Amino acid sequence: MVPDVSTGSRTRGLLSYLFGPGQRDEHTDPHIVAAFAMPGLPDPGRAPLDQHHQLLDELADYLDQPVRARETRTGKSVPQHVWHCPVRTAPGDRYLTDAEWAEVARRIVHATGIAPDGDDNGCRWIAVRHADDHIHIMATSVREDGRRPRNKGDGRRAQAECREIEKHLGLRRLNPGDGTASAMPTSAEQAKAQRAGHPLTAKEWLHEQAQAVAAAVRDEQEYFSTLTAVGIQVRYRIGPESGDVLGYSLARPGDTNANGEPVYFGGSKLAPDLSINRLRERFAHQQPTAPGRAAVEPDRWRQADTVLRETVRFAFPDRHRADEDDDGEPEALVSEGAVQAQAAAFGELVRTASLTAPAHARAELRAAATAFNRATRSRIRAEHQQAAALRSAAKELLYTAGSGKDGEAAAALLSTAVFVLIAIAHWHQGRGHQQQAAAAQQALVHLRTAYRQTADPVLADLTRRTPTPATTDRLAAHVHAAVPGHAERILADPAWPALATALAQAETSGQPPHHALTEATGQRELTTADRPAEVLLWRLRNTTANRLDQRARVARTRTAGLPATTPPPTAPAVPAGTRAATDPTHRR
Repeated sequence: MVPDVSTGSRTRGLLSYLFGPGQRDEHTDPHIVAAFAMPGLPDPGRAPLDQHHQLLDELADYLDQPVRARETRTGKSVPQHVWHCPVRTAPGDRYLTDAEWAEVARRIVHATGIAPDGDDNGCRWIAVRHADDHIHIMATSVREDGRRPRNKGDGRRAQAECREIEKHLGLRRLNPGDGTASAMPTSAEQAKAQRAGHPLTAKEWLHEQAQAVAAAVRDEQEYFSTLTAVGIQVRYRIGPESGDVLGYSLARPGDTNANGEPVYFGGSKLAPDLSINRLRERFAHQQPTAPGRAAVEPDRWRQADTVLRETVRFAFPDRHRADEDDDGEPEALVSEGAVQAQAAAFGELVRTASLTAPAHARAELRAAATAFNRATRSRIRAEHQQAAALRSAAKELLYTAGSGKDGEAAAALLSTAVFVLIAIAHWHQGRGHQQQAAAAQQALVHLRTAYRQTADPVLADLTRRTPTPATTDRLAAHVHAAVPGHAERILADPAWPALATALAQAETSGQPPHHALTEATGQRELTTADRPAEVLLWRLRNTTANRLDQRARVARTRTAGLPATTPPPTAPAVPAGTRAATDPTHRR
């Protein structure tokens, strides 16, 4: 159940909307289900059509009487005296009766301080139902005794009461809000987008584009130049004395008001982490150099996977610890700000991965990035310097130039990303961050789908190349010797034939199977892995590939007399892939 408290100044105007047909004729049978004084109260929704406007006028005058009395006594107008709180059930909930909605309304006005139970001097209010799944509670916020109500924090109090109402009425339990979410688009914004044929409102579209650009660029100047390059209008708020940029607003191309002027949304209104100060905190800890061309071009998917594994070691040591080394001793504490920063950088990694991953997985990765964005914001202040390496690895993916086209390196990264996302969800859940934990779980569904889309073709190819039965049996013996606690689960895993192929290939490259298995197992615990053979496969392939890359780098250096790397060239103003993220025609 979702309440949404707001205020206004036009009693008659709001009544016209509540008892009218709606902006798209969506209002059916509008009528009063509860009020401060039901007997004798005019109900325009149940009156003959020729009396409708007269009754609206009478009802507005009746509700405004305490307001007018206060204004006459003080000689001052009462600002924002109209209190409005729509209350909507969650999708899938049963429809409530009028009597149940009346109870909901009385509990909300009591909890918010608008009209406490037993207080005959409370504010005048009505609750109007004009649809199956919601009501609108309207009040004039001057009490019968002429005082203003004590309703500070009414939005938070309404949210808390709705959680209790859900339990009482057996409705779906929603997560409590924490004030860190972006403001939802208004009904007017949604209607405007529908008229223009846009699947997203201007605010939603700008939010997605700004998040994508912030994940791709390296500094403030590049952030604004990239937004401008894709047609988004930027308006700066300049300090009158310093001349510094204190804030900014963005406008969608072609989005104008009735006067033909662009409609701007402030960065902090799009999302708290898009304010100029939050962006500067992130950019202050970026790697200043752009990706260059090394003597042997690296596979940046594998590099990102390696960095992501280090993130697990640093931010989630309890989930990194190998089973055999778990002696029950407490791990060194990692600050919450550091973990929050790693979560934010992880969100950027998922977003940039969606631009260069195998094409068939990109839609799910974009959906995962969008869902996870809510999990990157909490009341914990991020220590962005702690996540510089992961954020840099995320940006490096924009320069992959086709690496990972076969999907294997991408699958290995996504396998690790799934584990990290589970750890982040668990971390939020353990701290009571219900909104963030729910967002992480929603993103996990999309990320797992993207992983399967990427990994299944690779696993199928490795399975087709399974070694001979004799070799497979020998490798199985190594599994029993190296990983006795998990051997049965590994050999029963459908991915075991693919792992056997990987072990045989590693052996050919000079890695003894027992040593390779021991090293892969020691990287992180296996108890929570649903498919341990699959997990070991990606760890083994990543280790083998890194060793081969190192050998190739050394060999090239010796034969060509070149340094290991050469100075990087200047990065392009708009990295490859950034345009894909910010192109106005690019849709989920």
